[in-house]
Amino acid sequence: MKILILGGFLGSGKTSVLLQLARYLVEQSTGDSPTRVAIIENEIGQIGIDDKLLRSCGYTVTDIFSGCVCCSLNSDLISGIQEIRKETDPQWLVIEATGVAFPDKIAETLFKNLGLESRIITLVDAKRWQRIRIPLENLIIGQLNDAHLILLNKTDLVEEAELLAIESELQELNDAARKFRISGIRPIEAAILQVMAHG
Repeated sequence: MKILILGGFLGSGKTSVLLQLARYLVEQSTGDSPTRVAIIENEIGQIGIDDKLLRSCGYTVTDIFSGCVCCSLNSDLISGIQEIRKETDPQWLVIEATGVAFPDKIAETLFKNLGLESRIITLVDAKRWQRIRIPLENLIIGQLNDAHLILLNKTDLVEEAELLAIESELQELNDAARKFRISGIRPIEAAILQVMAHG
């Protein structure tokens, strides 16, 4: 089972990206049976808005509520993954972390408890970058820290000069991650989806 962790601050566009990624993974199926993709939604609160959208698109979603999977809900996450493996044994598991989660901590939990490695994809909201960069510095840096891939989203809402400045900052914060621009006004390119899935 290959695991992808989608991180990024609230409203950065994770669910939209997840839908495109899940569709891509299923469409790349080879052989007689389609690729099975499982999704874990980490929500704060008791009502999952995003999971309703995902279910309406035909995906099975496991919810983990009331906190962040990187801190108080480790045991729920581990048991949830064990149940998914036992019941559906998917080829792919995509974990959409809450907007205040640190994806590297989730990855660490999976490796320590289940011996599972994962790839971290972090979304950055270009439109709000200047507003949240300093007030939420620890969270932003933590979400970008060990990302394998960084997607700069909402690029259609920002001038080129500002995008270049953001990209420069992202390079300073994580020079190892591959980085791509995406936008909600057009589908994610297949080449980027390929990198998201396989590196």
